[in-house]
Amino acid sequence: MEIYKTQSQIAAKHNWLLSLVLLVLITFGALALLQGLAVLLVPYLFEIPVEELPALFMGNLDHPNGRMAILFLQGFGGGLGFFAGGFIFVRYLDKADLGWKQQFHKSKFNLLLLIIPLLLGFMMFNVMIIDWNSSIQFPSFMKAFEEFARAKEDQLMELTRYLTDFSGMGEFLMGLLVIGILAGIGEEYLFRGILQPKLHHYTGNAHAGIWISAIIFSAIHLQFYGFFPRLFLGALFGYLYLYSGSLVYPMLAHILNNSLTVIMIYANKLGMVEFDIENTDNFSWLSILFGLALFILCFKVFIEQTRKETYNEKMAKGI
Repeated sequence: MEIYKTQSQIAAKHNWLLSLVLLVLITFGALALLQGLAVLLVPYLFEIPVEELPALFMGNLDHPNGRMAILFLQGFGGGLGFFAGGFIFVRYLDKADLGWKQQFHKSKFNLLLLIIPLLLGFMMFNVMIIDWNSSIQFPSFMKAFEEFARAKEDQLMELTRYLTDFSGMGEFLMGLLVIGILAGIGEEYLFRGILQPKLHHYTGNAHAGIWISAIIFSAIHLQFYGFFPRLFLGALFGYLYLYSGSLVYPMLAHILNNSLTVIMIYANKLGMVEFDIENTDNFSWLSILFGLALFILCFKVFIEQTRKETYNEKMAKGI
């Protein structure tokens, strides 16, 4: 069960719309404020003239510090912004307690290790969803939307290629920090730590809270041709939190998922492995089935172990 304790009137069930609107406004306000601050700092930290900033934002700037500057902007206006917005909302409006001491207490080393094969199995199976989603075609009356979605996808892929074309260890480590760690912590803190338990409370249904949060989590990335794989990934993070009662597990899984992609891209550039982030159809049904079986097995063990831990805690309190 998620941990989110509050007695604030804003968080009351009848104020659900006001509460969610305030959460959105504060989050986007924090994102905009930190992004603006980062933009002001870029010319001084990375020696990029102000007049060249528009080219930087488009990923078209040929500057030795360009990639580091974009990653800096992503870190401030992404993961850090989500965390800051969520923290302000929790601390000053909802006046809620996420029970971090209890959450860390619920995280066990053996289950943290289990997240690795569990996530790997999910990623192997999710390749099929990625391939299916990327090849969706719309009927003729939705041609305008399809063209818009494809253009947006191409634009974001171009930016991704630029961001991850690391020229050295420094940029690679910065990429791990921004894309892997900050994004994993910030997004999980907001979407699973705050939004999911609130939606659980408002709908009265834990599964509704997980899937609505996952839909919003996926939609906010503005990539239709990656919507469903990210939707299922968000749902996985949500169930890890629901069954364990510890936000540490989905944070770790999110960090591992993002970081592994960054590592594979850099290893491919160094010639250590063959990996193409744009190639989604190079998979075998054997690997899909193996990944699915591995995921189901690990997830079943995860649920059983977390339930056992919860039972032991209740027994200990009753003694």
